[in-house]
Amino acid sequence: MDTYVVTFARGFGSGGKEIASKLAKDLGIHCYENRILTLASQMSGLDEKLFQGVNEKIRDNGGFSAFLKGLPRARNYIARNEKFVSDDKLFDYQSQIIRDLAEKESCVIVGKCADYVLRDRHNVVSVYIEAPRAFCVKRTIENMGVTEEVAHATIERTDKYRADYYKYYTHGNYWTNPVNYDITLNSERVGIDNCVKVLEQYLKIKGFIK
Repeated sequence: MDTYVVTFARGFGSGGKEIASKLAKDLGIHCYENRILTLASQMSGLDEKLFQGVNEKIRDNGGFSAFLKGLPRARNYIARNEKFVSDDKLFDYQSQIIRDLAEKESCVIVGKCADYVLRDRHNVVSVYIEAPRAFCVKRTIENMGVTEEVAHATIERTDKYRADYYKYYTHGNYWTNPVNYDITLNSERVGIDNCVKVLEQYLKIKGFIK
């Protein structure tokens, strides 16, 4: 069967990353998020040796995925306290990595405007996960160990950052636009594990898995 990619956009605290990770695990494929940004950041520094190494890994069957998987993980939650500042070079490298992954293997990619970067490909399923604020606040308190006030502020800042990021790099589109995605799920109403089941059924309908 040909390769396929599932991209995830998600509201902060909605459980989107957890759903993406569980889906990838069930499907036996890799889930990529912050390691893409790590590598793109390194590449944007124009490290010639790194470029050569990455190019070799891309040409090698499976090597690039192993290389990317070996990069350090960021912590589960990254709160965006700063305002969005564009970095076109970084986005270009990041997009290159996403396209390379889509060529090489079936995978799940979280964030990074991956739905937009891969918008012209027929082997992509794009997903948006959202939930009511109270649900997101509760999850953020539990996962970050912060107060309710800090949770509200973190959600607001991070979602604003993601919205500005998406609007800039998609040239005016908006992050929560339902027509950007194949499927949008409310993780509170559907449930984290049931979101995974719904997505697996959708992948079967699309013919990507049996």
